[in-house]
This record gives sequence, C-alpha cells and structure tokens, in this order.
Amino acid sequence: MQNNTRQNEVKKTFSKAGKRTKIALALCTLWLACSQAQAASLLKIDASGLTPDPVSGHLKMGTAVSPGGERLGANNQYLTRNGQAWLPVMGEFHYSRSPAASWEAELRKMKSSGIDIVASYVIWNHHEEREGQFNWKGNRDLRHFIQLCGKVGLNVVVRVGPWAHAEARFGGIPDWVVDAMPTRGDDPQYMQFVERLYAQIGQQVQGQLWKNGGPVIGVQLENEYNLRGPGEGEGHILALKRLALKAGMDVPLYTVTGWDGTVYPSGEVTPVFGGYPDEPWGVSTKELPPKETYAFRFDSRVSGDLGAQTAATAPGTAETDIALTPFLGAEYGAGLPAMYRRRTLVSPDDIASMLPVQLGSGVNLMGYYMYHGGRNPVSQPSMEESTLSGGYNDTPKITYDFNAPLGPDGQQRPVLTRLRPFHYFLHDFGPRLAPMTVRKPELVPASAQELTTPRFSVRSKGDSAFLFVNNHVRQYAMPLQSGLQFSVKLPHETLVFPQQGVDVADGSYFIWPINFDLDGTLLNYATAQPVARLDNGKDGVLYVFSAARGIPVELAFNADVAPYLNAPSARLNKLGSRIVLDKLTPGTSSTLTINRPGSKPVTILVLAPEQVQQLSIGVLGGQRRLVMSEQDAYFDAGSLQLRSAGQENFRVAIYPALAKKPAANQTLTAAANDGVFQVFEAHFPKLNADVSIKQTRAARKMPAVMIGGLAKAAMQPIPEHFSHAATWQISAPKAQLKGLDDALLEIDFVGDIGRLFSGTRMLDDWYYNGQKWQINLKSLGASLDQGLTLNVLPLRSDAPIYLPKEHRPQFDEQAQIASLRNLRVIPVYQLRLSTK
Repeated sequence: MQNNTRQNEVKKTFSKAGKRTKIALALCTLWLACSQAQAASLLKIDASGLTPDPVSGHLKMGTAVSPGGERLGANNQYLTRNGQAWLPVMGEFHYSRSPAASWEAELRKMKSSGIDIVASYVIWNHHEEREGQFNWKGNRDLRHFIQLCGKVGLNVVVRVGPWAHAEARFGGIPDWVVDAMPTRGDDPQYMQFVERLYAQIGQQVQGQLWKNGGPVIGVQLENEYNLRGPGEGEGHILALKRLALKAGMDVPLYTVTGWDGTVYPSGEVTPVFGGYPDEPWGVSTKELPPKETYAFRFDSRVSGDLGAQTAATAPGTAETDIALTPFLGAEYGAGLPAMYRRRTLVSPDDIASMLPVQLGSGVNLMGYYMYHGGRNPVSQPSMEESTLSGGYNDTPKITYDFNAPLGPDGQQRPVLTRLRPFHYFLHDFGPRLAPMTVRKPELVPASAQELTTPRFSVRSKGDSAFLFVNNHVRQYAMPLQSGLQFSVKLPHETLVFPQQGVDVADGSYFIWPINFDLDGTLLNYATAQPVARLDNGKDGVLYVFSAARGIPVELAFNADVAPYLNAPSARLNKLGSRIVLDKLTPGTSSTLTINRPGSKPVTILVLAPEQVQQLSIGVLGGQRRLVMSEQDAYFDAGSLQLRSAGQENFRVAIYPALAKKPAANQTLTAAANDGVFQVFEAHFPKLNADVSIKQTRAARKMPAVMIGGLAKAAMQPIPEHFSHAATWQISAPKAQLKGLDDALLEIDFVGDIGRLFSGTRMLDDWYYNGQKWQINLKSLGASLDQGLTLNVLPLRSDAPIYLPKEHRPQFDEQAQIASLRNLRVIPVYQLRLSTK
C-alpha cells in the first residue's frame, strides 16, 4: 500500500512534463522494483518456539545394552547412544554382490568417508537358490562380512526380507517358492520357509549382535510393504518380527520402509524413509519435473513414488505415526541405477545438495542406497529383476553399479568429495542437531516445481540453531538469489545476518551455524559450514569450516571475545555488542585463535570449497587428523592408503603434523608446508598397459524395441536379439599388469547394451547412459590370457527410452548406432603410508 501511494504521488508530480515524465516514471518504477526486491531479500523465520521434550518408552525394541555397558535407544525424535543424541550416517553395501577378498578394504573406505552404519540386504535367492541348499560361503558369507564390519568399527543393520526388492529376481524370493505358494503374507507354507530362512540368518549373526558385543544393531523386516488383504497388513509384519526374535535376532532397532502407503504395527517397528533425484523405474522418456527431494519438507516425511512394486490402497501407518517415531532415513539415493527404459545419470551436486534439504527437513539418520555398487552372482536363471520374469523393471543381468559413491571395483567416485564434509559434520555435531526442531520460513515455495522462492529452513533448540539452504535442483537452472539476509527469531533475540546481503548462485547449498558453541566461546553465526572438531590435547581444539563458493566469510562473536581473539588475516568490525570478522580469504593459512585464560586454546580453520573436497578425516599415528589430497584416501589400521587412477604423482597434506616421516611403499619426500599442513610427495614410475582391439562382427539391423510388461513401456531385448550385436576382440595380457596395484578397463561405447565375455562366460554388462563403464582387470585372472570379447547391441534412433540429454547420441540420419569410441586400461597406483 505504501509503495503504491508513493508511486501515485510521483505520477502526479510529473504528469505535465512530456518526455521527461516517461523517463522519470521509468526511473521511479525501477527504483520501486529495486526497493521491493531488497525488502524481499530479507528472509524471515520464527525459531522462537519451544522444542518439545522427547518421548520414550513406547517403542518395543530389543536388548539395547552391550556387555560393555553401551546403550542404544530411540525416542520419538532421534536415536540415542549412551543417553546422548546420535545422528549417524548409514550406507548400503550388498556383500553378496561384491568379492569377499575386497570387503575389508571397501568397508574401510566407507568408514573413512564418514559412514557409521552399514546396511545390507540378505537376498534370499543368493543363499537358497535351490530348496534346502543354503550357501553361506565365499561372497555369501554374511557372518564374515559382519565380523569385518566390527573389526573396522562399523555398526550393521541387517535387512532380512524375505522380500527385499533390491532389483533382484522376484525381489530376492527363490523361484521354487514363487512357483509353489503365495508370498508376502501369512500363508502357512510360505511362513514355514521364512522361518527356516530366518533361523539360518540367526545362526549367521549369532554372537555378532549388539547385546553380545557385536556390531549388529538393527533388523529391517520386509520392504516397501503396503499390502492389506487377508493374512497381510500390520499383522504380517508383526508375525515376521516374532519369527526374527524366535531366530535369536534380538536387536536395539527394528525397522520397516516407510513410503508408498506402508503398513506396519505401530510401536513394534520404526519406519525409515528415502528419496531419489530421479525415477529410473518411471516410464517417461523425457526429463521429469523438479523432484521434491530438493524441496524442504515441513508437513510430511513421505516422498513421492519410490518405486514400490505394489500399489497402496490407503494412506500408510507412517503418515499417522509422525508424532511417535523419529525421522530416520535409509534410502536417500547416493546414486541411481540405469534401468532399460530410463537411464539416469546424476552429478555429485545432484546427490550432495539433498543433504541440507533432508537434514533441514528433520532427518535424524542419513541413510543411503546404494553407497557401494556391485555385481549380481552369475547364475541360471540370472538374478536380476526383469520384465521377462514378471518384474516391473529391466536391469542388467550382472552389473549393480548404481552410479554409487564407491563403484563395484572400489572406485572412489567424485560424489564422495561432496558428501564427506557433511558426514564429518554429522559425526562431530550431529548430537547438537538431532534434538533440534524444524522451523518453517514465513515464505516457502508453492510446490517442489516452483523454483523462484528461496529454499531454506532452520532447525533450532533454544537460541542455538542451524540454517539450511539449497539452490540446486537437478536438470533445472535456479535463479540467482541476490542480496540475501536471514532474520531468525530466537527466544531471546532476533539475529539478522550476514551484515551485507550475499548472492546465492545456482547450484549452491550449505549449512550455517547460529549460536554455535566453540568449547566455551559462542560463535553467534558464520557464513561458513562447520565440518569437524579435532581435539589436539594440550595444543587445544581445532574447528574446521568450509566456505561456500562465491559467498564472503563472516564470523560473529560477542564483543567480550575481542581481548582473546587473534585473527591476523581478517578484518575486525565492532557492531554494537558484537564483533564481526570479514575480509577473510579461505585457505590452509586461514586461521584465527581464541585463547581464554583457564581454557583450551581454540583454533578456527576456514578452508576453500575445493580444499574441503580433498579432505579426509581419520586416525593416523594414534591421533585424529586431517588429510588433504587430490588422490583418493582412506584409513587402514595404523596406515593411510592413497589411490590414484591414472596419475602417478602423489601429494598429501596432513594436520596435525606427524612427529616423523611415515614409512611408505614408494620413496617419500617432505615438501614445504602448505599453511598449517605438513606435506609429503611421492612419484611412481609411469606404467602403461596396452590393449589391442579388433572388430570381428558388424552390427546387424535391430528389430523395434518391444513395448509391454507391467509398465507397458520399453522392454529389454529377448536373448535372441543379442545376435545383432557388433563384436570386438580385446587383448590385454595379464603379464603387463605386474607392478600395478590394480588396473581398470574403461569402455566408452555408444549403443544399447554392452556385454563383456571370456569365451562364452559373461563377466559384466552395461546399459549405455553416458557413464564410462569400468571393470577391474586384475580380478579377471586367467581370463585375460584367453582374451575378452565385447558385444555392443545397436541402439535404434526410435528407441522409446530415456537418456540424459547431454548423452543422447547424434544419429545423423542413421537408423541405429553401435560404436566403440574408446577403450583403454587405466593403471591404479597405491601409496601406503605407515606410522607404526
């Protein structure tokens, strides 16, 4: 109203001024637009409300105390460990889809990247392919896998099914069961076999449960269960829980998946939730509208379609149980599978930008599916979900890559560099976040598809809070949010920050602290994300922060901190009762110290985003340390492992400095310090592994893609159609790999489906989606000396399948494509640093 009145007055003043009037009116309109935009840039949120006390005792979980007296628990808001709030990170890794010889190293990679809990399906048909013939050996040795998790320091949630989905044939239920009886209900014959399966699993986990001092803390029953017919519904889940208890699976936490109208007996289990940045199980051949995974949730925990195989007939228990159960996650997509009709490919930012959104929506267990890719066991019939066997989706026979942070052969992919800082944040500051209540801004987007309104939330308890911001939506350009300031109303003050409005660019996402305790000193706010806290003993405490790309760093304290503050690289401004530090350039030398009498010194290190992406945190030399390297790093017992695919030169920066140079498997030299970091370098001899390629068959004309199946959409070709594939012979002799830690065969093809053979034995397969296909060569052993065969099935120009727009082939009037663009062997070098 006030702006409209002012505009009318200006119009009257210049009503007789001819051309000057038009100019003045234009300037006036521009000034008013700028004034309104500036006002709109102050984003308000009321976080002054009370945080309700948690309610406990109503969830019927199992034995929660370990022999050492450690106690796990769950209330209606969060998980607890020894009475304290606990906000862990969980990652899915299917042991039966990965070589047992690699398990320990892969689990250490997971632990080093900030994972606390490993979740794994026990896929029934991987263990009892034929009735009564159980296989718990080799890659199927669940007990050994759990023992290794405990050795590495990871807890375990065992997802016992009996129906798992997991893109497995019949959801993991063996053919002989599906053929003979009703499943997923209380049918007596079915439940008899489920009881026997659970008894077998019980034997595998015996002595490995939390109550025994083992790592198994949870059991998930069934999956995506929303059936409500006779012998189904809540009663069936309760019957499964009773069978699990009868089999000895007495654990602190029982879960079920909570989406797509799930049903379960309230109080007997807790639901876990998920969300994916696309829908590879969908039928659209185009880009989808913006996914709700990137929009903060204030009223519900249940994301939209997550690919359940059955349709719900009513709202599920999870919707009515919100006040009774904590908001736990189990399947937030750390990647996405390529399914035949819809072949998605996600970027690191597509995945990592979900974290501020989910945490800012109240998630108190960050669980991923999948965190580690794998491959199906080779079997007849094959183990994948397919339309030919009545499944809803078509997936590759062997590969279960999932575009996961850790590939099937242990590749540490770029998405890890974006996820780790959030995981370290949750490790060190999750107990502060977990009890906080989600607060809704004054102004929120009208829907997940509305991209203009800024996306943010606050979680708070008392005067302490965290601000969550996301300006990234997969496949959609987000507007530059100009001159943003946040006004957060707390119980005892309204905090407006930063002092100067900041521009939040397309693709930005971050978490900022409010009234953040730095071991006795209160940080009023920071325009940088907390990453970690390191206790360096008598040398004090280090807090690591990450600057947000393109946003100036501000740190605000109460003015009484000034006498104890040393910040040589920053400008100090006194603003009323506060001091604000700015003009700080993030980097390895960007430190400030607070040295109060009688307290441990506190150091703050603010790193640039690209430096934080190189950061790993773990125990080395008996102390928790920061390790910064372009190479992939993970911590082993008493050592640091650095791996590099294709790059023979290594550089590693360590803080705090080691007392002496570590032993290494390659000559290690000390380099000049990088700020507060100690630096070492090593150089391996460059090794080249040659590969020869010869095309032996040209592609033949492919029949039209079949339409059908449960989805009434594109189906993968029948076996006979693979005779139309183009074929190449590949020679990569094993002898030339000597001296390499590992080697990856990278296949860059364009077509429909690629398959790799040794003789007539299929080793791996791949749906073309633009992602490079890699296979570990050293694991192939004698197959290399026999030679390999690559088949590429042609992709028709009229194929009704979805491919990412940046990877859709240019057919140039060709009816089909089957080409091999490049094939190379990538040497993998590994530097091992030992402090023993």
